[in-house]
Amino acid sequence: MKIKNILVSLVAILALAAGCNQIEPDHYLNEVKVSTSYVAINMEGGSTNITVDATDSWSIPTCPEWLTISPASGSTGTTNVTFSANRTLDGRTAEIQINCGGKTQRINVIQGLATVSAATCAEVIAGPDSKTYMVTGICTSIANTNYGNWYLQDATGEIYIYGTVNAAGNYAWSSFGIEVGDEVTVQGPKTTYNGTVELVDAQVLKVNKSLIKIAETDPEDAVLPVEGGDISVKLSNKGIGVYVEDLPEWLSISALAGNTIIFTAEPNEGGDRDCVVTFRTTDGKKDYTCQLAITQKGAIIACTVAEFLAAEVGNTQYRLSGIITGLYASDKQGQSFYIADWSGETLIYRADNFIASGLQVGDICTVVGKRGAYKDSPQMVNGTIEAVIDIVEEVSIADFLTKPDSKTEYYMVSGVIDEIANDTYGNIYINDGEGNRLYVYGCYPGYGATGDARKGVVAAKGLKVGDILTVIGPKSTYKDVPQVNGGLYFSHVPAN
Repeated sequence: MKIKNILVSLVAILALAAGCNQIEPDHYLNEVKVSTSYVAINMEGGSTNITVDATDSWSIPTCPEWLTISPASGSTGTTNVTFSANRTLDGRTAEIQINCGGKTQRINVIQGLATVSAATCAEVIAGPDSKTYMVTGICTSIANTNYGNWYLQDATGEIYIYGTVNAAGNYAWSSFGIEVGDEVTVQGPKTTYNGTVELVDAQVLKVNKSLIKIAETDPEDAVLPVEGGDISVKLSNKGIGVYVEDLPEWLSISALAGNTIIFTAEPNEGGDRDCVVTFRTTDGKKDYTCQLAITQKGAIIACTVAEFLAAEVGNTQYRLSGIITGLYASDKQGQSFYIADWSGETLIYRADNFIASGLQVGDICTVVGKRGAYKDSPQMVNGTIEAVIDIVEEVSIADFLTKPDSKTEYYMVSGVIDEIANDTYGNIYINDGEGNRLYVYGCYPGYGATGDARKGVVAAKGLKVGDILTVIGPKSTYKDVPQVNGGLYFSHVPAN
């Protein structure tokens, strides 16, 4: 026999021996076996069944939102498992794990053909939800570095990237090295939340670092005082030249030396104001940008609740004074509450020092913060208790009658209306049903009311004899008769 034939025969024998000793595929694990480790679902939606044979209890810990698996756990024996999905506009895939007896069985699920074409921001905005897009644009700002939430902009528009993942589907923001000004290519499914177009858990495909960066600012936080002043910005620029895009009227360039630019802000007579300054350079073929948010403190605007509610959402600081009418039940941290004056009521969302202030429902305070909103519901955000006007003591009519006269001590007192002496100003008598009667000399619509704003609470609230009325006010005495001197309406319970 020729040497060549001997070698061929030897290779064949070794290959056969290797084939006899191959490790069995995953779906033949001893602990858990599946009828197939590949599940295909039609693009139009539907279901596919497989069988799971297990020697112990098993479970599927996680699966993507678009996929339904039933049942997701089972016991020893054979179980029919159904994989279902709704119609999809693009192909999608998932790897499902079945845990059993310390072993992991993997199943690949595919629905349609996963192909993604490039799109502009405008095409994403105009396109349908659930479709997967690949977009290239500039990172204009970063909102969250835990999950990677940021804004991507191209020449046609801007979209929000809600969650950024790597090829394995993990949040790993620091590994991407994305900074404001970088050109980034991502792909992910579109959704629309409260009018904002988002790509959810978008995968990073490419990062093209910007040639221009913010190297240093003075002051470091880029916040200017209300009286105005300068901010120095030092750039790291590898491009050709620097161009600063349009500035607001209150900010101007006062000096330019190489890559250092000095901006000057005028005195601010209004509320807080800010702007985003864009610096642009080029390599001769492509433009690169970076941005800096500059804020200037403003005067705090004292206003009524009604004026606050009518204001626009923004960074202007407002000062409100009123009675705490309730706590926000959904706030687990206990920092949110409602405040009301004579003109209206608003939510103060998580005032940072509310718990430390010791304030409770019925107390009177002043709070400062910005006008915000949640799902079109107005609220004050980033609020701070500026002053405690009065810690209001809740007392019975009998106790109120024994209190000393005072213009600064406020009490909360309740009673049944037995006489309305004056409809216009709300001169009302209340009693406790035990022989104690109290005169409310003026029941006003709320804290801060003056002049004509004090009138009409009886008609506005629909007060009538027999109602249980709660008012807040100081005690005074007129012709030996104790009275609530200018009671602030807090609440009432209509008579049955």
